[in-house]
Amino acid sequence: MRRHDYAPRPAHIKWLLDSDPAIRWQVMRDLTDETPKAIAAERSRVATEGWGARLLARQSPAGNWGGSPRGWRDDLRGEDRDLLITLYSLTVLMDLGLHPASKQARKMIERVEKRLVFTRLNNRPYLHGETEPCINGRILGIGSYFKKPNDALAKQLLDEQLADGGWNCEAPKSRRSSFHTTICVLEGLLEYERAGRKSAAVTKARKRGENYLLERRMFRSLRTGEVIKKSWLRFSFPTFWHYDVLRGLDYLRNAGIKPDSRVGDAIEIVIERRHQNGRWPLNLLHPEYIPLKMETHVGGASRWNTLRALRVLRWYDNATR
Repeated sequence: MRRHDYAPRPAHIKWLLDSDPAIRWQVMRDLTDETPKAIAAERSRVATEGWGARLLARQSPAGNWGGSPRGWRDDLRGEDRDLLITLYSLTVLMDLGLHPASKQARKMIERVEKRLVFTRLNNRPYLHGETEPCINGRILGIGSYFKKPNDALAKQLLDEQLADGGWNCEAPKSRRSSFHTTICVLEGLLEYERAGRKSAAVTKARKRGENYLLERRMFRSLRTGEVIKKSWLRFSFPTFWHYDVLRGLDYLRNAGIKPDSRVGDAIEIVIERRHQNGRWPLNLLHPEYIPLKMETHVGGASRWNTLRALRVLRWYDNATR
């Protein structure tokens, strides 16, 4: 891959910057290498403008984000629906880059910590997690990012790691890991380490999880080499609990992993998804719900996917040229 073929052109950068503060500050950090002061100033606007401010405003005084659309997840109790929407909303606020030290973030997470519980688990505090590792990986990351790392939850996740290196919400019935669960746990463990809880045990578990993805070339069967799910080759944002190739690669970039030949096929998928105008489309929308509309035009150009694809390609190129 030649970098000049895939590096963003001035028109691409201008288009990305002509958007929400959540996009702009990450473009400044990951693509244009602005000064830390300029990046911090733009990032601070996530709490008061655009998508971040709108999503924060939808939190109820009780701490949750509720009010799901009619017919959405009718298989769940109302309380469980609200807690699921809360999980998704908190994850998106992390993805937007809401600064945890902002007064808006502190107010938001205090509500969560003091008022939200899992009543079906004897009123366990929300940030202590529940039973499924896919959810607990997200909660570990949310707590580590916005409040404080939960050592007991991290230990629970390490104890649930499977022999092949990943995780699965269906374990122990299933002894084969799930890409979906594994990426959720990996992202949570990374935030946990960054919150000051780096240890040999956590790092080892995270490296085993990363190797689970890499040994399968980020989307292929270890046994046959075939594509496991074609939907993983299509990119969306928010990702919610869903794995896809771009999410997996962006995790590796964020974790500072040096790319090797095992990501080559996945990088080619990213390149192939680019439209002729140099932008990446929104390939699909997942059915999960948050009370915020961002990009909704499937097939149209996506700033989120373009930003993430460009920074993944930059990461790959910088490490391999």
